[in-house]
Amino acid sequence: MKLFGVNIVGLSFAKHEFDFDLGASFFKQYGTDVVSGGSLKAQIALDKHETFLEVNFKIKGALQLTCDRSLEDFDFPLNINQKLVYKYGDEDREISEDVMMIHRDTATLDLGQPMYEFIVLAVPMKKLHPRFQDEESEDDGEGKLVYSSSTASEESTKEDDSSVDPRWEALKKLKK
Repeated sequence: MKLFGVNIVGLSFAKHEFDFDLGASFFKQYGTDVVSGGSLKAQIALDKHETFLEVNFKIKGALQLTCDRSLEDFDFPLNINQKLVYKYGDEDREISEDVMMIHRDTATLDLGQPMYEFIVLAVPMKKLHPRFQDEESEDDGEGKLVYSSSTASEESTKEDDSSVDPRWEALKKLKK
């Protein structure tokens, strides 16, 4: 926590900038379940006010991911711009996805955890090596007609045009 912690007690009410290099030690500290490694640069702009802190995260670089199809490692480019607001309150809790409440007496703000969460959320669900990206876009299946039968489409059109089933008509009469 010391590597990515910022002492907010000693900061003046102004905008402050911090730079972090996120590498193997960062992922070792916060987790390697989703991301096996990477080389990223984080630029943090912290604007301190009397009742809240506004923190802008700019994270750029490349993550080292493992392809789901070929199990080869590849570099995934990453460019993240996120904003997080920390409000002072009586307890530490999450108010919404971009607003956190921290205790008034908090001396150090850990920026490593939100950076890790932003990075993990930027990783795609399906991790494919760039050489498979073109194949994947062709195989999406969205908008493709897989099977067509002219008789099936004609029958559905006829059913739509024909009158309502007499059983439904009888039920509608009972409703009245």
